[in-house]
Amino acid sequence: MALASWLQNAIPFVAMVTVECTDVGLSVISKAALTKGMNKFVSVVYYNALGTLILLPYFLFRRNKGASLTWSLIWRFFLLGLIGSSGQIIYFTGLKFSSPTLSSAMANLIPIYTFLLAVIFRIEKLDLRRSSSQAKTLGATVAVTGAFMITLYRGPLLLMASSTSDSPDHPKLLFSQQSEWLIGGLLLVLVCISSAIWNVAQAATIRGYPEEMTVVFFYTFFITIQALCFSVIVENDIDAWKLTTGVEIMAIVCTAIFGSVFRIGIHTWCLRKKGPVYVAMFKPLGMAVAVVLTVIFLGYNLYLGSVIGSIVIALGFYTVMWGQMKEEDLVRNNEDCSLISAGQRTPLLQRRCTEDA
Repeated sequence: MALASWLQNAIPFVAMVTVECTDVGLSVISKAALTKGMNKFVSVVYYNALGTLILLPYFLFRRNKGASLTWSLIWRFFLLGLIGSSGQIIYFTGLKFSSPTLSSAMANLIPIYTFLLAVIFRIEKLDLRRSSSQAKTLGATVAVTGAFMITLYRGPLLLMASSTSDSPDHPKLLFSQQSEWLIGGLLLVLVCISSAIWNVAQAATIRGYPEEMTVVFFYTFFITIQALCFSVIVENDIDAWKLTTGVEIMAIVCTAIFGSVFRIGIHTWCLRKKGPVYVAMFKPLGMAVAVVLTVIFLGYNLYLGSVIGSIVIALGFYTVMWGQMKEEDLVRNNEDCSLISAGQRTPLLQRRCTEDA
């Protein structure tokens, strides 16, 4: 019984940690491909189309035929795809102007937006009289503070990459880089808002249709159609549709397999098991991974602000996880008390149920 309970909590935890590490890795590969000239609009079409093809055999032969598809559900899938396609296009635009480190830092705003939306739509209960709710609120605030620290405070240089320099001498170049950084940051904020809306909407959808991979199939399918229509309108250059380097091809294939199929599939499964706030709260973990990968593979310099911010984010992250686990224990205790409510309680059980209420 104890082992089953431990696995029930451990499997979603390990899955979400793996997803966040994979997500940052994809950001690094995508940044390298965008630097080589990959078109941000066309890439969304390609990797979602490849993801749809990968999932097509499952949809045709393995999906649960007993779960009926209605026009209302398909309309929901279309809206989820619209949120996703808009977010992905804005994300690649913001990533081109900034870096994977800033992208991961801004992603820490997702827990706040998701938590607020979940409370507004009554998916998540907030009772500040309980220590669990206080911990989740405090942890989310601390994590976001760490994210802003990384973005706004550089501090002394700790590790200089040999291939690049983050201190251009020309004032115009410096101003241009600062402007692009600001634009990229604002675009990534919009991505965080769309991600929070997607988390809540996806959680509500999967509760009504608990067939995760079918939802992911329609999600990638509708993103492909929507992004294709948008790309044809805004991108007139036929050469933009050509993949000319190995990095571009690697970015498309890896994002299709690990982004469109693996990441979204795990996200959808964890949304059904744990809820939207639990999924969103793993975003701060990607920050520390992003700092390491961008220094090693992209040659970015490492500053003190990134190290301090990562530590602050980790503190907020684990505070939220403590609140989440305490809240789940409280729910289980209340369920136990409900099961024995029809019978006679012992004084010990009466006192325990009273304390937990």
